Amino acid sequence: MTDPAQTPVLSRFWSEPESWTLRNYESHDGYAALRSALTTPPDEIIALVKASGLRGRGGAGFPVGMKWSFIPQQDPDAPADPAAPPHYLVVNADESEPGTCKDIPLILASPHSLIEGAIIAAYAIRAEHAFIYLRGEVASVLRRLRDAVDEARAAGYLGTDILGSGFDLDLVVHAGAGAYICGEETALLDSLEGRRGQPRLRPPFPAVAGLYASPTVVNNVESIASVPPIIRNGVDWFRTMGTEKSPGFTLYSLSGHVARPGQYEAPLGITLRELLDRAGGVRSGHQLKFWTPGGSSTPILTAEHLDVPLDYEGVGEAGSMLGTKALQIFDETTCVVRAVLRWTEFYAHESCGKCTPCREGTYWLVQLLRRLEAGDGRPEDLDTLTDITNTIVGKSFCALGDGAGSPIVSSLKYFRDEYLAHFEGGCPFDHHRSTLFAESVPAAGGAR
Repeated sequence: MTDPAQTPVLSRFWSEPESWTLRNYESHDGYAALRSALTTPPDEIIALVKASGLRGRGGAGFPVGMKWSFIPQQDPDAPADPAAPPHYLVVNADESEPGTCKDIPLILASPHSLIEGAIIAAYAIRAEHAFIYLRGEVASVLRRLRDAVDEARAAGYLGTDILGSGFDLDLVVHAGAGAYICGEETALLDSLEGRRGQPRLRPPFPAVAGLYASPTVVNNVESIASVPPIIRNGVDWFRTMGTEKSPGFTLYSLSGHVARPGQYEAPLGITLRELLDRAGGVRSGHQLKFWTPGGSSTPILTAEHLDVPLDYEGVGEAGSMLGTKALQIFDETTCVVRAVLRWTEFYAHESCGKCTPCREGTYWLVQLLRRLEAGDGRPEDLDTLTDITNTIVGKSFCALGDGAGSPIVSSLKYFRDEYLAHFEGGCPFDHHRSTLFAESVPAAGGAR
């Protein structure tokens, strides 16, 4: 008998022919949750999502229902205030955390699950305008999402008087220009308004003064797509999966030195050991050395953490963060210093330059790490590396600075000896370079 807790929800029908079409989505009770929601008072929808314990799937894990409840609501018995600012819903589809690849596949395979969730969320927070901010480089996904929005509008799920409910919603798919910083919600809002994407000073928070200085909810793609199943099946069903404080299902992205990389849907609280069993384990002939639980901006963990529950509390207790659940797997052939250098180069490149700690600090971190990786460093450079990292972490304008420091601090904690080994003539893993290159190129007709 199939365990309901192990049955995929978001990805259940991804493999079906033309899973992205409205016809296919409706054949699996698509938009049934919307019909139910539109007959329910908005405040009750917010209370239901809050009771489910659904936490944001974009990285921070903030409760979705609580975020919705922060939007100032007018007394339903009071006359409408024409001077009240409009409410906005913004879906953050600017997936750019290294190692994260869950939201784009979800949109590609099942865009209507996102659209239905967005309509329900907009109804709950009383917003008549919603935006999906999608990274513009993924042109094929952009076209598919826009086609799906057109399908939904033609079917009466968008526009005026949706399904005869009196609720109106205009949903706009906006293509971003490609910047990691625009994954930060306030930088995304600035970009959406046509300005340079840079984080805003908070407070005020988006719930008070977000898009166009109006109350705004910003949610991740997976967070919004998880709402319709909760409406259809109820709070108790949702809480049968996951853990008490991190209930429900989620998508884990496995990449790197793993036999079968890809998206693995599972209840929160599953362990990396269990996920590796599903993915065929670490590539043949090798063993796990280190891994990221939530992308490169989260502190790395090692093989000793294979049985850590992959929920917000378990990973936090292990000294890292669940983040976007981007599990990057590295085996014993990988040089930690080189991997950290590559990540740091990314953060230095993607720094928006607004604040000095991040703009200057990430630049100097790259210079130091390049010297260390090349074998030209000195033991005291490790102290300098730590000092510079400390001037960034907790002192930059947004979380990019913290993310840049995470792999450095954690790698020094677990692999300080490997840094020291570079002082004795360069990277001790140089002899692996040709082997790694040969193994990373798939055979003709194959796939990795």
